[in-house]
Formats: sequence, C-alpha cells, structure tokens
Amino acid sequence: MTQTYDLIVRGGEVANHAGRGRADVGVRNGRIADVGDLSQASAGEVFDATGLTILPGVIDTQVHFREPGLEWKEDLETGSRAAALGGVTAVFEMPNTEPNTTDPDTLADKLERARDRMWTDHAFYIGGTHENARYLGDLERLPGCCGVKVFMGASTGTLLVADDDGVREVLRHVKRRATFHSEDEYRLVERRPLARTGDWTSHPEVRDPESAIMSTRRLVGLARETGARIHVLHVTTAEEVEFLADHKDVATMELTPQHLTLDGDEAYDRLKGLAQMNPPIRNNYHIAGLWRGIEQGVADVLGSDHAPHTLEEKARPYPASPSGMPGVQTLVPVMLTHVANGRLTLDRFIDLTSHGANRVFGIAGKGRMAEGYDADLTIVDLKAKHVLKHEDMATRSGWTPFDGMECTGKAMATIVRGRVVMKDGELIGSAHGRPVRFQETLG
Repeated sequence: MTQTYDLIVRGGEVANHAGRGRADVGVRNGRIADVGDLSQASAGEVFDATGLTILPGVIDTQVHFREPGLEWKEDLETGSRAAALGGVTAVFEMPNTEPNTTDPDTLADKLERARDRMWTDHAFYIGGTHENARYLGDLERLPGCCGVKVFMGASTGTLLVADDDGVREVLRHVKRRATFHSEDEYRLVERRPLARTGDWTSHPEVRDPESAIMSTRRLVGLARETGARIHVLHVTTAEEVEFLADHKDVATMELTPQHLTLDGDEAYDRLKGLAQMNPPIRNNYHIAGLWRGIEQGVADVLGSDHAPHTLEEKARPYPASPSGMPGVQTLVPVMLTHVANGRLTLDRFIDLTSHGANRVFGIAGKGRMAEGYDADLTIVDLKAKHVLKHEDMATRSGWTPFDGMECTGKAMATIVRGRVVMKDGELIGSAHGRPVRFQETLG
C-alpha cells in the first residue's frame, strides 16, 4: 500500500541527529511522520529540494519586535516576516515593549496581537521586576510564555533589577530557567561620563568588559545560593566564557552573530551608530574567546538579539543614539558563511540554532528533525553566494549592520509545522504562526 503524506520534501540532503545524507521528509498533520526514502510515497504537496540541504527549523530565542508601543521601529508582523524570509521558524520575543510584558494581561495582549499576524511560531518572555517577583512562579507557567527575562543593566519601565536582593528574590520564585541581560548597572552609571559626544568608539569603554564580567559573576553566585537555573544572554567577553565553562550545571549561555562577526576595532568607525548595541561589539581578543566557547561546547544557543531602531534614531550623535540592531533575517546567512569558511561546522550550527534551544528552554515538539516533532524545516543552499543589502531587509527599520557582506549560504525555504511559509525569497499564503509549547508547562 502506497504511503501518503500531506507534504513530502524530496531530493535534498538531510542534516539531523543521524548525520548528513540524501533523504526525504514526510509530513502529516503538521508533524514529521518519516525521514528516509519516500520515492514510492505520494503527497498532497511535494517540495523539490534537489541540491539543497534540509535543516531542523532555526529557532531565534531573542528578538525585540517592539509591539505594542514602539511600532514605528517594528511590529509582530514585520519582525516575523523578516524572520521567515531569513529561514527562522520560531522566535522568543522580549518584554521591553510599552507597556512592559510583566503580567497576565500584557502577555495575553501580545498573544492576541500575534494571532494570524505572525509568520513564525512564537513565545513571549515575562519581564521579572521588583514588583512582580513573588508572582513569577505562576506567570512563567502561562501558555505562550518562554520564561522570565531580567535586565541587570539599563532597561525601560520597571524592568531594571540591578541589586542583588532584587535578583535573589526573582530567582527564589522562578522554577524554570531564568534569562538575564548581564551588565552591572552600578558600574555602567559610574562610567557614563566616559562617553564622548559623537564618538561611538567610546561605547565599549563606557560598557567595558568588566561591567559584564562583574555582573555574570554576581549572577552565578546568586543562582547557586538560590538553587536556580539561569541563561546568560549575548555573552561578549572571553572571561565570561571561561568563567561560565566552570558553572555549566546552573548556567547556559547565548552568543550572537554580531558579536562573533563584527570587530569593534573597525566597526564603530565604519558603521557609527549602526554598530551600537548592548553589550557592545568588542575587539578581536573577545571575538576569539567567544569562538572558543563555540569550539569547546560552552555556548548553548545562538540568538540574534534583533533590536531595531530607525536610521533617523541611529543618526543621533552618541550617546543620544539608541543601542540595538536588527538581526533576525541575517542570522542564517551570516552563520552559514562561517560554516562555508570552515570556522563552524554545520552540525554545530544546528546544535546552536535548534537543538540548543530545545534543551535550554525545554521546548515541546520543536528543535529536532525527528518523527513526531513539529515539521519545522529550514531549507538552505549552502553554496549560494549573495550580498546582504539594506534594501533587502523586511524589518521595518530597513537596514542591517552587515550591509555589503558577501555571504555563502542562504535560506531558500522556511516550513513551519508542515506549511511552506517562504520559498525563494517570497512569503507564501498568510500568517499562521502559533504559540510554542514547553515541557514544563504542558497541560
């Protein structure tokens, strides 16, 4: 009897837990039903992947899509549009919107705004604050919540938790892995006078490596004291990588393509405000340390920290210019270029962009290309040469810090739960992203 599927991705090279090799992927009811030789099977839809490589769907666990309150920079539709065009199948969105996402109502509002507007699957962080710390154990269990996010360095609204007592109180109540922006606010305030007006090269001096290292040491100590699990976002220093390698039982860590690729010794002169983000782009000493974190297995996930601002905002003279840069659409091509150049293996890319997210956040049914998992696939041409350009960015801000970068490797299709949402640089159909589910909050 002939097997039938809703979708067969046929003729490509599959790269998953079993290694790399020619195989087809069969999909039923939005889930992977089989990976293997399906040449004798039939399907309602067949995707010809000849010459392409089929990866587990890329998950970007740190994006700022700015809705509600900051929609002139980005919104859930435009941000997820850029994600899908870049080969990303699911995103975790941050709480520093207006209003901040800190209670059941603001989380429910985001989930409702996302319904039939987001092209990718999605989850939202609850911001941890002094005011809601005692309730976080309940808030983190709400459907559509990927966990608690805490800002130990400069942030908006009530989201800043700079003091040890505040962080300790958050960690006492959180049961899932809590996620942190780790920069020491007290040191940042002390060093603000070092900012030179109009000189972006002073940004990594104001937010120096010690600001991050001090904070991460404090954070790990508090995690040990409270018995909590923590995830350190956008690590930027060689010393943090070395330190966190000794604390993997409580701490996981994220790296970004920007910090792995842009060299602070030239980026600030070349890009001006477009190179400004927090924590800062640093020099080659720290870049080498971050790559060591990848090579030694210390790094757990890659996130884009997609945080767009308009070109007009970015043109303000430093330090009036805002920190943050878009990245969700460029994560895949930038990192595949590192694969093409021999600095990163394809297996490690998969580990950092899908398997790692599955492990760190306990995602239910995503992060692996295996039978029974959601049929989330990122289909790439590993040899495609192209140049990243401002005008090709779907993000509302309309720019990228990687403008002019020659890339090798490109997402050719994005499949979310068996639905082809992007093919050959064009979105297909309408937005049908759904909330991501998590093992610790099922039922």
